[in-house]
Amino acid sequence: MLLKRKFVAIIILAFAMVGCNKDDDSVETIPERDRGEQQLVDKDTLQGYLNSHYYNSSLFETPGDYTVDDIIITELPKDVNGNYLEMPDPDNNTLLSEAVVTKTTTINDVEYEYYYLTLSNGEGEKPKFSDDILVRYEGRLLNENQFDKSLNPINFDLMSVVAGWRYVMVDFNTSDLPGSINTDGTVSYSNYGLGVMFLPSGLAYFSSATSSIPVYSSLIFKFELYKNQHNDHDGDGILSHLEDLNGNLNPLDDDTDEDNIPNFNDPDDDGDGVPTNLEDLNDNGDWDDDDSNGNGIPNYLDKLDRLQREDN
Repeated sequence: MLLKRKFVAIIILAFAMVGCNKDDDSVETIPERDRGEQQLVDKDTLQGYLNSHYYNSSLFETPGDYTVDDIIITELPKDVNGNYLEMPDPDNNTLLSEAVVTKTTTINDVEYEYYYLTLSNGEGEKPKFSDDILVRYEGRLLNENQFDKSLNPINFDLMSVVAGWRYVMVDFNTSDLPGSINTDGTVSYSNYGLGVMFLPSGLAYFSSATSSIPVYSSLIFKFELYKNQHNDHDGDGILSHLEDLNGNLNPLDDDTDEDNIPNFNDPDDDGDGVPTNLEDLNDNGDWDDDDSNGNGIPNYLDKLDRLQREDN
């Protein structure tokens, strides 16, 4: 699916650019936009979309296992001058701007505003931002062009997809029931989270592009969230979501030994030469209660504890 194929596409694009004729004057390099300035543009664009589109809200008032295909988002009608008219059938439809949840997150000093629509919370547990999740989804541009859709449930590592998914999925619940196998071999789920996320380009692909997604595109994803599984990306015994030391749902900026490898991908978080999985000295599965030199810093985050142990 596109979410995972994006990295491969970027690599292919890079090789294609290297292979271009340097004497080809038709090739123009476009400077990357400032992220803060682009976020202001995206915010205005997304709010304009939310204020001019509505969804079939009455359908979801009756409990049930609805799908992404049941979510119908429609643009408000316009008059001959292009001005928006009132929403038709307000008893059965709701303007998106009146229904979405607005959230913000700060990454590299840029505050991003994003939005999501909750149609079903789900009855299972909430995934962590670094989990594997089982979902079915559909991706669209703001002009309604569909660029991706999964026909069947698919697994994603939330650390390998666009950043906006990490921030939205933690506010939904998975299914509390095992899937049921259908006669055709497919699996059906019940009581799952169902929603729509509206992401600025800074939480999506930003300056990267494909044939179906232009640069600096804000994106819409409808999704059904079925299951989750916690990850330990570096195999150090500490689940990846616990290595988000500053609690901002972005483990990419947690790097204790400053070796440019984030802790969740670093088997030796403090760079002391002792693998993190060996710094749980009492072997109780809790690395935070091991503090050899009594300085209030757990051994796995303290490069000085190795010297303390050697002295003893």
